[in-house]
Amino acid sequence: MTEMTFTEATIEAMREEMRRDPLVFAIGEDMALQGGVFGQFKGLPEEFGVHRVLDTPISETSIVGAAVGAALCGARPVVDMHFADFIATAMDEVVSQAAKARYMFGGQCSVPMVLRMPDGAINSAAAHHSASVEAWLLHTPGVKLVVPSTPADAKGLLKSAIRDDDPVLYFEHKSLFKTRGEVPDDEDLLVPLGSAAVRRPGQDVTILSYSQMVHRCLEAAERLAEEGISAEVIDLRSLRPLDWDAIADSVRKTHRVVVAHEAVRTGGVGAELAAEIGEELFDELDGPVIRVAAKDVPMPFSPPLERFVLPGPDQVVAAVRRLVT
Repeated sequence: MTEMTFTEATIEAMREEMRRDPLVFAIGEDMALQGGVFGQFKGLPEEFGVHRVLDTPISETSIVGAAVGAALCGARPVVDMHFADFIATAMDEVVSQAAKARYMFGGQCSVPMVLRMPDGAINSAAAHHSASVEAWLLHTPGVKLVVPSTPADAKGLLKSAIRDDDPVLYFEHKSLFKTRGEVPDDEDLLVPLGSAAVRRPGQDVTILSYSQMVHRCLEAAERLAEEGISAEVIDLRSLRPLDWDAIADSVRKTHRVVVAHEAVRTGGVGAELAAEIGEELFDELDGPVIRVAAKDVPMPFSPPLERFVLPGPDQVVAAVRRLVT
């Protein structure tokens, strides 16, 4: 094991995959000179050259469009979206082209590309740089979504995403970049897409979460334990494909469910999970599935208002108490 930051883990994943496969390349803004806006490509231009770490003009439409074309021709591009919010300017390329190509051409082609999507609220970046947009893409058949919460998963999921033959949206919460954790010393470290992880076992309630919100849920679980409530925290790690077996096994054990995410409540991942659990596991439930999410407003610039909008351990604890007590 080696301790490293989330960012360092993704750099290591990129370096290993670019050494392994010459068809893997990175493309985006501020790549060669800056190593990515959050330093998540640092050192790669020096090792692999500007022909494999490509700087582009400020045009997400062009960046993603070029990556789709390269993937259709057999390359494996890794696109830096700068901020996940900016996917809005390239939705046609993702939703109408990358997601549908394999289906529309009868499986005769594939689009093996990764879009790295720094998301979430941090440091009062306001409405244009703080969104969690995973639900937009979850509604799009043909793309896969991964959401790591630890450095080890950041590396293992990114490597799996790069090797996957379908387009993968790789969401990396900006507040996680500086977090540290142990990562196995293994160039073949792969975390399969569609495999959840039980971060804390429990008996009384299941808390489903992903990305940065997992850490808030673990903090809430610690507080609940002091009250005699045993919460099981499941890190989904992947939203499509989803590890339904892990979810169902936990619900059958605890009979109560809270779903927590930083994205806004309406139409979010929590709503989809609540509906699926209600349809498939209704007889196992001792109460409603409760959602914990951000308030339905664009993210404010004001630090106090940002804190007011975002969910945290307090909201998770309150939701669990509502179910258990």
